[in-house]
Amino acid sequence: MRIIEQFEGLNPGARGASVAIGNFDGVHRGHRALLNTARDRAAALGAPLAVMTFAPHPRRFFQPEAPPFQLTTDAEKARLLDGLGVDILYRLTFDADFAAITADEFVTRVLHRGLGARHVSVGADFNFGHRRAGSPSMLRLAGDALGFNTTILGLVGESGHEFSSTAIRVMIEQGRCAEAAAQLGRWHTVSGPVAQGDQRGRELGYPTANLAFGDQLVPRHGIYACRVEVHEGPHKGMHDGVASIGVRPTFGVNAPNFEVHLFDFSGDLYGVEISAGLVKWLRGEVKFDGIEPLIAQMDRDSAEARAVLASLPI
Repeated sequence: MRIIEQFEGLNPGARGASVAIGNFDGVHRGHRALLNTARDRAAALGAPLAVMTFAPHPRRFFQPEAPPFQLTTDAEKARLLDGLGVDILYRLTFDADFAAITADEFVTRVLHRGLGARHVSVGADFNFGHRRAGSPSMLRLAGDALGFNTTILGLVGESGHEFSSTAIRVMIEQGRCAEAAAQLGRWHTVSGPVAQGDQRGRELGYPTANLAFGDQLVPRHGIYACRVEVHEGPHKGMHDGVASIGVRPTFGVNAPNFEVHLFDFSGDLYGVEISAGLVKWLRGEVKFDGIEPLIAQMDRDSAEARAVLASLPI
């Protein structure tokens, strides 16, 4: 998959795609349904399959002081889209200049002249252009005049509930891992490069891989059974583990922290990209009176996490 971070001056091989447009935060089942409409049109037209998304997330641009909220990092989003067969990811910079583009300019300058889009797929709630003045129906009319068709996909869901990044965020904040997974079509992940920690876990017999949350949503604090994917290097592949999310009250740490212990693992993961899938919330944070009670509880947590993960389909 090619990642392109501009919409002007593209060579012919980077133009003429069937393009699905959206933030794709979480790449949940609704996003995948939208992507499938674009895929069908790409096949019919003999065109590349593309996704247009934005970095930073427009919400971050307009609300710079908002707490972390993203379900996926840019790297994780790209990995997921690549795995779904996307040929081109247009990851356009959302800054003051882009925010000032009018709805008409977005269609003519970005989609038509810039990308040479042959088909566009959007959700029924998609708005675009300065002050969100553009609507799906306006996009369809403008596209017809310029020579590309538009598919407008209605809200997608099941059991009377639409697939929604907003709803998934609530589930993650409440530790409802299975419900979030049902909407995502996969386990929600905390992802990023493994950072240097204080190595306290190693001293306790539980070495951990540490991740910074950055702008990722902080899930409910506590202990989780995890299924971890290592994306590169000699340890590439899936590993089971147990993770802690929180402020580590026993040690008086105040900033949210993520650390995951991989079972039966030996090796160096510093700097390596991993994605830790949150399978089940096991318990909340507890402050222990000393190291021995903490280690005893870690032993119990590990046993419970192993049992949970052993029960999953392979």
